[in-house]
Amino acid sequence: MWNGKRYYSLDSYLKEKFGQKLYKLSLDGGMTCPNRDGRISHGGCIFCSGGGSGDFSASASLETDKQIEYAKSLISKKYSGNRFIAYFQSYTNTYAPVDYLKKLFIPVIMRDDIAVLDIATRPDCLEPEKLELISELVKIKPVWVELGLQSANNKTAALINRGYANEVYEQAVKNLHIAGAEVITHMIIGLPHEKQPNMLDTARYIAKCGSDGIKLQLLHILEGTRLAGMYADGEFEVLSQQEYISLVCDIIAVLPKNIVIHRLTGDGDKAKLIAPKWSCDKRKVLNLINHELKVRNIIQGCFN
Repeated sequence: MWNGKRYYSLDSYLKEKFGQKLYKLSLDGGMTCPNRDGRISHGGCIFCSGGGSGDFSASASLETDKQIEYAKSLISKKYSGNRFIAYFQSYTNTYAPVDYLKKLFIPVIMRDDIAVLDIATRPDCLEPEKLELISELVKIKPVWVELGLQSANNKTAALINRGYANEVYEQAVKNLHIAGAEVITHMIIGLPHEKQPNMLDTARYIAKCGSDGIKLQLLHILEGTRLAGMYADGEFEVLSQQEYISLVCDIIAVLPKNIVIHRLTGDGDKAKLIAPKWSCDKRKVLNLINHELKVRNIIQGCFN
């Protein structure tokens, strides 16, 4: 097992690779998304809040160095280390001209206190010139690229307004590996109308495509999203706490042992969260997942 855990956690991976735990600094690169500005669609994915999944980032109006110092101040009480992961989280962080991206990323990755550059983006925003930039950045320090697949089910992808085909994701993973980056794929558990077999299929698909890591995310219903309207109209139900815990354990069981599990559940903005309210106690959820893994004697990859 990995540091006493039944799955390959981010904490285990960081200690193996860097010899210490690293905390993420959530940053805003000042970009939008082709799924919002009309290039693909308007309004984004149906679950996406106005912050573009970067509700905890500092304002993009601040210079990046000031954002970094602000983010450090937020975690100063729980982390005394001096190395960090610079996480460009809000919206689509390769959705800009390459010259802009160079001026944004290079000063950050060159900082002594930054150990990893982490870029959240879309698979359809990785043109050749941007992949070339990533290959240059990798020569300086490790680069992670996070891709929001969410589901491999075509009907679900259309329902959530994802805006690209699975084949685009597959090619992006291949291209990023050629560039030398590590790929982390986001998967949402509890999307409307999906059942356990659909979610296991997505987990297996992510593994088959060669993703280095995975982030598991409970579906949050946030105010101001199209998903909130669907929920209010009774089009679907959110998962119970026990349903979510069971599904996470099922997914861990089918993931290969070499995939790093970066997250087992996520934080929703409590000021905007409509449901499920039980998700606000993240520590409790994580403890229950670990307990369920032990009770069911599940170790990552045991069902492969």
